[in-house]
Amino acid sequence: MEEVCLNSEPAFDEVDKYKDGQDCTMMDHDDESIDTHSRKEPLSPTIGLEYESFDEAYDFYNIYAKEQGFGIRVSNSWFRSKRKERYRAKLSCSSAGFKKKSEANHPRPETRTGCPAMIVLKLVDSRRWRVVEVELEHNHPISPEIKRFYKSHKRMVLAAKKANKTEPVKEIHTIKLFRTAAVGSPCDGYSNVDEGEGRNPIDHSHSQSHSPSKHLELSDGDTHAVYNYFCRMKLTNPNFFYLMDLDDEGRLRNVFWADARSRGAYNYFCDTIVIDTTCLANKYEIPLISFVGMNHHGESVLFGCGFLGDESVDYFVWMFKTWLTCMLGRSPQVIITDQLKPLKMAVSEVFPQARHCYCVGYITQRLPEKLGGLKGYEAIKQQLIKAVYDSLKIAEFETSWGDMIKRHGLWDNKWLQALYEDRERWVPVYLKDSSFAGMIPIKENEGLNPFFDGYVHKHTSFKEFVDKYDLALQRKHLKEAAGDLDSRNELKTRCNFELQLSRVYTRGIFEKFQSEVEGMYSCFNTRQVNVNGPIITYVVKERVKGEGNEKEVRYYEVLFEMTRVEIRCICGLFNFRGYLCRHALNVLNYNGVEEIPLQYVLPRWSKDYKRRLPLENRVGDIVVNNPLQRYNNLYKRAVQVVEEGAQSQEHYKGVLQELEELLSKFSLINSNGV
Repeated sequence: MEEVCLNSEPAFDEVDKYKDGQDCTMMDHDDESIDTHSRKEPLSPTIGLEYESFDEAYDFYNIYAKEQGFGIRVSNSWFRSKRKERYRAKLSCSSAGFKKKSEANHPRPETRTGCPAMIVLKLVDSRRWRVVEVELEHNHPISPEIKRFYKSHKRMVLAAKKANKTEPVKEIHTIKLFRTAAVGSPCDGYSNVDEGEGRNPIDHSHSQSHSPSKHLELSDGDTHAVYNYFCRMKLTNPNFFYLMDLDDEGRLRNVFWADARSRGAYNYFCDTIVIDTTCLANKYEIPLISFVGMNHHGESVLFGCGFLGDESVDYFVWMFKTWLTCMLGRSPQVIITDQLKPLKMAVSEVFPQARHCYCVGYITQRLPEKLGGLKGYEAIKQQLIKAVYDSLKIAEFETSWGDMIKRHGLWDNKWLQALYEDRERWVPVYLKDSSFAGMIPIKENEGLNPFFDGYVHKHTSFKEFVDKYDLALQRKHLKEAAGDLDSRNELKTRCNFELQLSRVYTRGIFEKFQSEVEGMYSCFNTRQVNVNGPIITYVVKERVKGEGNEKEVRYYEVLFEMTRVEIRCICGLFNFRGYLCRHALNVLNYNGVEEIPLQYVLPRWSKDYKRRLPLENRVGDIVVNNPLQRYNNLYKRAVQVVEEGAQSQEHYKGVLQELEELLSKFSLINSNGV
């Protein structure tokens, strides 16, 4: 298990044993060698910190106490009666409690103040000691500047001198970070990972061997904020996953994390993801990278995020492999990223089976930067946008693009050359054979806002982001929960298609589909132009906005297979958005089809999608020794219980009663030590 040091000084290896309740009164000591050569702000005790032994936990609190200016003692311990094994302990300030009254003629004066400062430690999994309670406030003055030392500090000095009599003693805060899983090569399906075995798995040698590795630039406050957040989340969120990547000198290169909700959401919406590197592209203070999907309301949902130390292939590979391990090796079908060569290489290595596309919105946002200095920029921009968004056929795009290059003499523009070479990854006309769940913009000025839009700006610090992270997720979750409970859809037409999907789809998706139903009235002159066996080709005319908001008529070809009632429009809206377009609806209506065929009513947009989704694994298929798989399987079943319980007050009371009884049963089992 890997240790992460939050400074660079050596740790103590030997300590004395401690007796419960031992008095730690102050003693004079003038040995300057015990003082730290560079006094740094110590890491405060935090709920969730874990240690490999009780002695290690004692050392940590003792070092913290010395730097704050107070002594400590073991004030209480709890033991299992049969095995005489300590499983809980309380470390208190040496001024805690009060001494027993003495009947001696000249009793010593009372030196204790009943100080409440303390930490409580608990043995978990029979191998680690976790901080479960913390009180930092004292009821008496403390000062690290007083040149006097407590007995607990003297033990620390004697142990260090015994370990090395010739070297000056230096203090350190060595903190164990217990990760959720190990990262290796990409996994297929579930991987057998041990929750306690976090490691630094990626070999950075092939791109970093002749230059020093880059790392995250964290201030002391940032380090503490990130670390404390992980500790708190691991305690309160059992399926919280995080992993840190360190270089040979113990510096932090990358970090990734995902909470239980993000991991659970990926079970439902894993078809298409966006790897958002907006903060990297815009040179924000925090090098944030986010994994984002689309939920059944058409809203973005977070699947995890991290901080990236460098925009190189190896660093992206580490981040992607870590995320894939967090999601139990289940790769998405489509991955959308910015157009960066390191990203392209890393996605190809980690996700070889996925369709990798570039977000056209990222590319068009760079037009002013890349082409703004050219003569006739506005005309170039207008023609490029028209070629990208208005081309219904590949030949149309090729002709329009070529005309732009020729008209403005852009043959030598390297950026446009690279875009053209990668056109099959980002131009919509080349992407109609894949499903994107609404995550690819197909019109000008469309696009997904970054998940943390409004929470992150160019100068947001690591500490500030960690503070805002929970708030952003909480608001997103509340919005989704409100949408689940209120999906009443209002009709605007008398169309049967609208009525059909009003009963099925969430409000967010239904309103988008509703615009297609209303758009049927802008279509006209649907006519049959070709018959090839059971496949009939239709042409549908539509009045659309052209240049200068002038109305123009466009022609859309629609293929209709009569026997299986299959339909496909040249605009490709169904694959891009997940619901049929106005042109296809017109052809269905023209042929007397009163309801949309079920293959075009996607379950992922349904109000009850989370309840209806079939569970992929049965109890017998789960590796019971793997905590990640246990949690993942239980979570999917529990969500169904929650969804049912939220349907009515009667269901809510019934579910709540059953859950309370189950928790009481587990509490009884734990108290009996079974």
